[in-house]
Amino acid sequence: MRIQLTSVPGRPDRPNEDWAATALPASGLGGVLVVLDGVTPLPGNGDCVHDVPWFTARLGGALTELSASRRDMTLAQVLAEAIRRTADAHRDTCDLSHPRTPQATVVLARWGAAELEYLVLSDSVLLVEAADGTVRAVVDDRLDRVPRASLVSDAVADALVRNKEGGFFTAAADPSVAALAVTGREPLGPVRSLLALTDGAARWVEVFGEGSWTECVALVRKTGVEGLVERVRELERARAAGRGKRHDDATAVLVEV
Repeated sequence: MRIQLTSVPGRPDRPNEDWAATALPASGLGGVLVVLDGVTPLPGNGDCVHDVPWFTARLGGALTELSASRRDMTLAQVLAEAIRRTADAHRDTCDLSHPRTPQATVVLARWGAAELEYLVLSDSVLLVEAADGTVRAVVDDRLDRVPRASLVSDAVADALVRNKEGGFFTAAADPSVAALAVTGREPLGPVRSLLALTDGAARWVEVFGEGSWTECVALVRKTGVEGLVERVRELERARAAGRGKRHDDATAVLVEV
């Protein structure tokens, strides 16, 4: 098994709000992949003394520990419990009901000797490459289906559509959101690799249209995960992004299983 991981902040003067981890058991059979993209709050909004990196580190740590140690729990159950633990860590000091409470998108993958499980919530993506080279994207496309008129701007989703029916959902303080994630299981045998991307890294496909998801995986195989992010940065410098920030935190994790 081979793992590549890179995570680069969108701006050098701001902390990286993405979070990523992998875990492999001592037995060498199976593993866990966790990727979070923290949601940058609007200035002056929210009533939480903790910043987004604090939240993603707490949530990511809980997801990694539970995914690896609690094989009896589904990934949706893992996410619900991790959200609950994280909320409990700051509910006494912060208003967790505020729509701008710290939150994140989620990609989870867990595999054993014979089966792959996955979970995706919001606009990060998991690419599953088969042994024959075909690539399938596991996505939660609810944000893409929100009418543009419902958004404050191209980059910032209005509180009326985030974590509300008819809108899209992120991991914040409500464990019940885990039941709305895109989940699945499949045999591990045909799987060659997994590539998890936050939307800052997925811009190569989704914003700049440089290629398909299959071509994105091929690029990573040629240049490594660092090469994909470097290419995104080159494209951002050369032309304004199609929507959102000019530069975003970008995280990519490749696991060759």
